[in-house]
Amino acid sequence: MFDTVCKFLAETFSADFATWLLGEPVALSKLSPSELSLEPIRADVLILLQSEETVLQLEFQSRPDPDMAFRMADYRLRVYRRFPHKAMRQVVIYLKQTQSQAVYQTSFEISGMHHEFEVIRLWEQSPTLFLRRSGLLPLAVLAQADSRPQLLQQVAAQIDAISDARTQSNVAASTAILAGLVLDKGLIQQALRKETMQESVIYQEILAEGRQEGLQEGLQEGRQEGRQEGRRQEAIALIHRLLTRRLGTLPEGIQVQISVLSLVQIEGLGEALLDFTTLTELETWLAQQQAELARVSQNLSRQLGELPTDVRDEVQALSLEQLNLLTVALTSFSDMEQLKGWLQAQRVETDSLV
Repeated sequence: MFDTVCKFLAETFSADFATWLLGEPVALSKLSPSELSLEPIRADVLILLQSEETVLQLEFQSRPDPDMAFRMADYRLRVYRRFPHKAMRQVVIYLKQTQSQAVYQTSFEISGMHHEFEVIRLWEQSPTLFLRRSGLLPLAVLAQADSRPQLLQQVAAQIDAISDARTQSNVAASTAILAGLVLDKGLIQQALRKETMQESVIYQEILAEGRQEGLQEGLQEGRQEGRQEGRRQEAIALIHRLLTRRLGTLPEGIQVQISVLSLVQIEGLGEALLDFTTLTELETWLAQQQAELARVSQNLSRQLGELPTDVRDEVQALSLEQLNLLTVALTSFSDMEQLKGWLQAQRVETDSLV
């Protein structure tokens, strides 16, 4: 996904990238990897741009690649074979900070051969240049920053100032996707308007790519989610019948509250309803569920800070029993990752039971 976005940016805003990397807005055209017989070597994500005098190769990486140095040497020889009189700039751009020493490797060396290439680690770069050009704005959120959320807000303001609607949409969508490497989804959604991004070419392309590349995984996950949702709906229907038989026709407000319960919450209600004799007891159980959720959520926010949207949604889906377990576990949590690990363990346990 990140490869697709970076390739789209480099090819769509090639003048901006030329200004950044070549020092001037040289007119660059796309060079097909097929001209270099590169099909076997990740040609789908290879970015090659050329002018009359120069070939510019870009490699965007979200994580270190142990074969990078060899690939750069191989690309250089292939370009030389096709364009022996053209200069070549090869730049590896690492998107996300890492402790790996591989991101500092700038050469390939074997007996009788030494080849050098450039490396840019975005987290060490000033965001100033990126903020000056529309095509580079998506990279700004990955640059050096004292406050990354504040930097995202600055980028969002620059995007809002883009007059061309199509360009604005493409830049906003690309920014949102790349920002996902370093920022919480909730913060990104607050800063960038979804309706603007949905009109973007790259947004639609990513959706299509995700549907295609994730077909097997997506079908598997989709089937799993579908099965879980199917079980949830079946459980709701069963609970509704049991409660109606036991307590009579349920008020519409109660039906709505039950309809949004998670599967584990419905299972908890299924056990509790055996003791219900009046509608008031059902109302009390539902109120207790909400009150406990509010209490635990407040304690989590107080101890760990504002909860990311996905984490908050997972907490909201916990049963009363799980909320009690979380209350105990919370005393040992020191950061958000421990909470996420605990929730992951609950998901695994729940999935194994359904």
